[in-house]
Amino acid sequence: MLMKYDYLVVGAGWYGAVFARELADAGKRCLVIDCHRHIAGQSYTEQREGINVHKYGPHIFHTDSERIWKYVNRFAEFNGFINRPLARYRDETYSLPFNMWTYQQLWGVSTPEAAMEKMARQAGSGKPSNLEEQALALVGRDIYEKLIKGYTEKHWMMPATSLPAAIISRIPVRFTFDDNYYNDHYQGIPVGGYTPLFEKLLDGIEVRLGVDYLDDRRYWNAIAARVVYTGAIDRYFDYAHGALDYRTLRFEESVIDTVDYQGRAIVNYTDREVPWTRIVEHKHFEFGKQDVTVITREIPEAWAADKIPYYPVNNDANNRIYNLYRETAKQEKNLIIGGRLGKYRYYDMDQVTAAALKTAWQEIRGSA
Repeated sequence: MLMKYDYLVVGAGWYGAVFARELADAGKRCLVIDCHRHIAGQSYTEQREGINVHKYGPHIFHTDSERIWKYVNRFAEFNGFINRPLARYRDETYSLPFNMWTYQQLWGVSTPEAAMEKMARQAGSGKPSNLEEQALALVGRDIYEKLIKGYTEKHWMMPATSLPAAIISRIPVRFTFDDNYYNDHYQGIPVGGYTPLFEKLLDGIEVRLGVDYLDDRRYWNAIAARVVYTGAIDRYFDYAHGALDYRTLRFEESVIDTVDYQGRAIVNYTDREVPWTRIVEHKHFEFGKQDVTVITREIPEAWAADKIPYYPVNNDANNRIYNLYRETAKQEKNLIIGGRLGKYRYYDMDQVTAAALKTAWQEIRGSA
């Protein structure tokens, strides 16, 4: 069989779509396939009641890179949405990320000095060896018990003392009245949702949906010179080194006959008694004025082979297994592995975009 394509791209999410766009623009023949019935991967949005619903959880594009921001703005107009989530602990509401509003609500303090003193008195000592110790060192006992412990243990389905300290490093801690969750300079949501953005990314590129590459990889490999694989790396190698661990989510979506359900796009529920970790109200991402609203409750679940792997569990045991797969992948000269699942890392969208661009440009230079 003659090879019809220069690249077979497995996965129509960020990594696959950006890679295919760059190689197609360079004159390469690309075929993109995806096991889903839609493009855009976990960033997929669809309209319901005139509201663009983030079907796989909220996706807020944020970056400090002007180059990446300009790149994604080629394919969509981004609005001025700023992520300012809230936290509900029983009948109490707190500002996120941790900032002076949070400390005022929690302790009644009004100056950074007072907040720092309060936090320092509660902080743990010694080098943190797990997430709980790291959180106590960062923010002290009150914030940890009310706003971190329950949410984290629900999300990961294990005690905080069993989780790596590095997980908590993503949480901003500020001593200003700044409740913008992200520190990045650029932030927003594509007007009209993410799906039209991906339609433009993939414009003019052949795409086949509802296709599982691993069901017949011999056929797919035979029609392309190179394979770009963005699925789970352990599944690609038929779990030869063992199965990697993930966490997944169940989404409960509801249309509610009210103009505004919670007054904010994202509200986290941090006590253990409530089964969901957060409620997302989608209309707020695009400042919607509809007479109804759509909300999604996110409920953590243990991962199984028939469920979508959302969050890699990057503990020492899983990282050792991943490193074995990474070394095995290096032996396949016509294979490129990328994306969250391929790299077994929780990447933000801008990081995945940057990685795809870097690899695409290396391919273009190498074939010149």
